[in-house]
Amino acid sequence: MRIPPLSAVLYRQLGARASTGAHRSQWSPWVRSCQLRYNSSGTPQKEVTVEGKTYTTDSWMNTPSTILSAIPRRLHTQPDHPLTITRQLIESRFPGYQTHNNLFPIVTTHQNFDSLGFPPDHVGRSRTDTYYLNASTVLRTHTSAHQADTFRKDEADGFLISADVYRRDAIDRSHYPVFHQMEGARTWDRRLAEKQGKTLAQLIWDDVDKIPKHSVEVSDPNPTIHPERNPLQDGHAADETEAIAAHLKRSLEDVVVAIFNAARSATTDAAASEEPLKIRWVEAYFPFTSPSWELEVFWQGDWLEVLGSGIVQQSILDNAGVPHRVGWAFGLGLERIAMLLYGIPDIRLFWSTDARFLGQFSASAAPKRFTPFSKYPACFKDVSFWLPARSSSSAAGGASPPPTAAGSTATTGAGFHENDVMEIAREVCGDVVEDVRLTDEFVHPKTGRRSMCYRVNYRHLERTLTNDEANDLHARFRRELVDKLGVELR
Repeated sequence: MRIPPLSAVLYRQLGARASTGAHRSQWSPWVRSCQLRYNSSGTPQKEVTVEGKTYTTDSWMNTPSTILSAIPRRLHTQPDHPLTITRQLIESRFPGYQTHNNLFPIVTTHQNFDSLGFPPDHVGRSRTDTYYLNASTVLRTHTSAHQADTFRKDEADGFLISADVYRRDAIDRSHYPVFHQMEGARTWDRRLAEKQGKTLAQLIWDDVDKIPKHSVEVSDPNPTIHPERNPLQDGHAADETEAIAAHLKRSLEDVVVAIFNAARSATTDAAASEEPLKIRWVEAYFPFTSPSWELEVFWQGDWLEVLGSGIVQQSILDNAGVPHRVGWAFGLGLERIAMLLYGIPDIRLFWSTDARFLGQFSASAAPKRFTPFSKYPACFKDVSFWLPARSSSSAAGGASPPPTAAGSTATTGAGFHENDVMEIAREVCGDVVEDVRLTDEFVHPKTGRRSMCYRVNYRHLERTLTNDEANDLHARFRRELVDKLGVELR
């Protein structure tokens, strides 16, 4: 499922401001597997090769090599990595479910959007949000891009998909343009119920009884079905939906209890370790489930959003060739869970190869709170500029293409979007940029021109930056803003 944004409460819990984005260092060892081809004149040809697969690019192309070169890392499969340990902990609560951990991240817009019922004008299709190789090919923005294909194979009643996903975003310590999600689904075959002489609801309730019970306080005040807020799907019976919802909620409560029990055992905060765990279900909306819910947990004094879930839209199953199946799905962010589990304060650390970070985690040992390195000093620098003449931005995957050259990240004269500033900061500065935030903007009363001022926080995770290094990065950042966005520096 496409995961809802991390709540402001959780940002505060992780010691970061409530906005979006962050990035990693240059991945030079991997660049060979993700390269643009050039002809003898030095002009880029319209194709890109990623791990031996070649794609023709067009005017939708907005994916820099720094993003493509992250693909081979697959952090969620590296032994003793905190994301791998977190994934394995969750997988252990779903015995018998088929797991998929190596699905390729480049997919079609049909897989990423159309198969899930995203409308053509959905904001998720925008080039400001999504990395495109061409008008019909993207880096997946969620693990749900593989949901319909996995349903179509019809190989197991339950499955889990864990994968790296990609979204253009702002920069801070809680977000990254490459992060990791887990998707889970459980379906039942109506034909099996008929064969056993049971109703489908009876078959599902039998499975509910097999889920481990817990003693955690759960708040679930709303009815499973509400005609306006959480409607019953056409063709679904109310008793079947009640049974599916019960199985979904009991299954995910079991996961959350396991995660937060592990987190409590790892924390050094005596009050937090003794605080009783509380869970609540909140009505939600997702385009590919109905009814839908988010699960929240009361942790260290705040309610934290953990995951999204719901009853799979029957049209997805019908279009996948399994109309006889009904069931539920959920999605969660692995970094989100691992940061809570281990107390990791900065999402960039997951990409670190520093032994001082990786040496603190082991799949064979109980989780322990992360011990931070000495924090190196920050270096703040501002950049102010006038925007060029404005024009409308556009969305892809079905809309008309933007007037850009293939391979460019942004376009002079195109509609301004903050994510373009963040993307340039990532390309120039890599992991050295910790935070970029808008500090001032105004419109000139006479000319109508719009001015923006951003404050950039440069901080290396492993050593102290010299002032000359920070000045050089900032000068390159300023030049790229002019070259790629057409702004006028102030």
